[in-house]
Amino acid sequence: MYGFENETYLKVLHGAADNIEQIKRIVAEIEEKGYDHVFLVGTGGTYSMVSPLAYMLKTNSTLEWYYEIAAELVRAKPKKLGKKSILITASLTGTTKETIEAAEYGASVGATVISLVGETNSPLGKASTYAIGNAASNDNLCEEIYLQLFAIGALLMKGNGEFPECERFLDNLRRMPEVLLKVREENDEKALAFAEKHKDTNFHMCIGAGNTWGETYCFAMCVLEEMQWIPTKSIHAAEFFHGTIEMTEKNMSFMLFKGEDETRPLVDRVEKFVRKYSDVVQVWDTKDYALEGIDEDMRKLVAPMVMSSQLERVSSHFEHVRNHNLDIRRYYRTVEY
Repeated sequence: MYGFENETYLKVLHGAADNIEQIKRIVAEIEEKGYDHVFLVGTGGTYSMVSPLAYMLKTNSTLEWYYEIAAELVRAKPKKLGKKSILITASLTGTTKETIEAAEYGASVGATVISLVGETNSPLGKASTYAIGNAASNDNLCEEIYLQLFAIGALLMKGNGEFPECERFLDNLRRMPEVLLKVREENDEKALAFAEKHKDTNFHMCIGAGNTWGETYCFAMCVLEEMQWIPTKSIHAAEFFHGTIEMTEKNMSFMLFKGEDETRPLVDRVEKFVRKYSDVVQVWDTKDYALEGIDEDMRKLVAPMVMSSQLERVSSHFEHVRNHNLDIRRYYRTVEY
């Protein structure tokens, strides 16, 4: 596959799965100390990556949680953030300025800070109470972040007397590396066809919901806009009919991101509408993959990882057919702002 090494991918994901034992020890220490609530914090891509964890807690737990953009958290200074808080964040490089500032601010008010990083001695790692390291091959490998975030969430819920499926869910997470590799392989031709068809398309509508909303937001902003400089709008399926509907035209490109949770009918509703009024509709659906070895009731929980895996092939093929390297930036981390 273009721009992809199987061995590296499996090494990174198995490294994330191996960290589950370390995560168990960290969560046990935090529970022994005691906490009241959880802050899920990120910047850009990592802000989108903590979205599925927020959805998991919302639909499976009574834990009190807050979902925050790092830079806003630092300036808003939530009154709830303090000694009884867990702040969970991530940055594979460990150098994202806004995320480091959020971790430092959290620590300054007594919060326990957990960070997922490529290197534990990175600036973010040093600013954290617990830094969980796993070297990645590039800064676009979302699946390893998801795997570790989901493990943290499952263990926190278990400690709260909820989610009796926790250990079985962790076993499913350990099986995900090979499962996700197969997803990438199976989606390669479809992704290439899409990239070739849309190499000159100058605008896309990206629509999702539930625990794949984060992937919808991330692909639109971090891939199409940041990495390919293609104007894009990400819109939640529940909000599509309240404004964005009027942008529907025959030649408008729609990308629909379908997971397997309770919100899937929201995306189905948008699909039914746009297929009637647009000739350019692409659906990325986690149900298209067998996910052999994954328990049926766990499919909806791991859907964000599956969505990320299939979309990586789209990103890589866009890079190739558009002759636009995914690492090129005009402004991001290039100029002062």
